[in-house]
Amino acid sequence: MRLRTTATLVTLVIASCLIAPTALAQSACGSHKMVAENLNKTYAESPVSMGVTIGGAVIEVFASPDGTWTLVITQPNGVTCLIAAGKDWENLPKLAKGGTI
Repeated sequence: MRLRTTATLVTLVIASCLIAPTALAQSACGSHKMVAENLNKTYAESPVSMGVTIGGAVIEVFASPDGTWTLVITQPNGVTCLIAAGKDWENLPKLAKGGTI
């Protein structure tokens, strides 16, 4: 009986770990316009860099003059979600394209 209780508890813990990130991700998503406006209004963040994934999603970094930053992903279906956020963002100088150094 004790083994069954332990197995049930382990299953519940694993399930909650799998469900919690999904719930968090769903609550931190919206239209790109809404997310961008919210980041600008709340943190004075605006886009500073971006790239496109192989799957067609757009990754963007929003940053503020104070150094706060937020990483977002916009899926091909238009849904934008927050991935990470932090402080002390610093833009690096662009490197010249060409041969190896």
